[in-house]
Amino acid sequence: MGVENNINRPSLIIIVFPLLLALAAFVGARPATFLQDFRITWSETHIKQLQGGTEIQLRLDPSSGCGFASNKQYLYGKVSMKIKLIPGDSAGTVTAFYMNSDTDTVRDELDFEFLGNRSGQPYTVQTNVFARGKGDREQRINLWFDPAAEYHTYTIMWNRHHVVFSVDDFPIRVFKNNEARGVPFPKAQPMGVYSTLWEADDWATRGGLEKINWNKAPFFAYYKDFDIEGCAVPGPRGCVSDPKNWWEGPAYRQLSPDQARKYRWVRTNYMIYDYCTDKTRYPVPPPECFAGY
Repeated sequence: MGVENNINRPSLIIIVFPLLLALAAFVGARPATFLQDFRITWSETHIKQLQGGTEIQLRLDPSSGCGFASNKQYLYGKVSMKIKLIPGDSAGTVTAFYMNSDTDTVRDELDFEFLGNRSGQPYTVQTNVFARGKGDREQRINLWFDPAAEYHTYTIMWNRHHVVFSVDDFPIRVFKNNEARGVPFPKAQPMGVYSTLWEADDWATRGGLEKINWNKAPFFAYYKDFDIEGCAVPGPRGCVSDPKNWWEGPAYRQLSPDQARKYRWVRTNYMIYDYCTDKTRYPVPPPECFAGY
């Protein structure tokens, strides 16, 4: 019997090992098609699915912009997308990727807004944080690459300790939980994931000085690799404190030394506006401005 087992074992391994590899690949694969997690919310004719639904095209023309939203809301987690922005003369356009509680008076919101430019100028990304209805926390950086030439990954990571906005693997904005200082923090309301492409030439490019050139329309932005890892609401009781939620782990409660170095590099070299240093708007900076990284 032992001899037979030894003789059969290699053939068994030959059969089972590929099956295990296939199963591992299947289990580890993240759903990547648009309609698995999202729905079109605005102007269905202006959103086109490509590559079997793994990539989408958003269109802006004189008749309409467009938008989409996640099918679920989440209380903490990480959401990321790869986006390729409008090339060339995109002044007056805004491509937005954000989380929103979908409430009016006390909304929570975490914003990426990509502000179009005149050809040859840097693309500006504006971030903002709304907590319990209070926003006006804009920061802007110029991207250090051409975001229309190829895809780049934009990520919002949100847990009970902070919110981190990242471009590729570079943190560009951190909003700490400073409730101890009396600063509202988005923690009580689940948020959906949204994106829009729209006209905002009254403010988007150089404060509205550069208007949209409709002769360049239509304008296109592209998305792929939709990734949401979060605590879906409604969900199981205790979902937020579930130990399987990696984003709540000790390693994600503050920036790592490498992340902190990258964060300082971005802020030192590419930040062009920070509400914390705007003396006209805030003669006395808000309390969170004294507690940043």
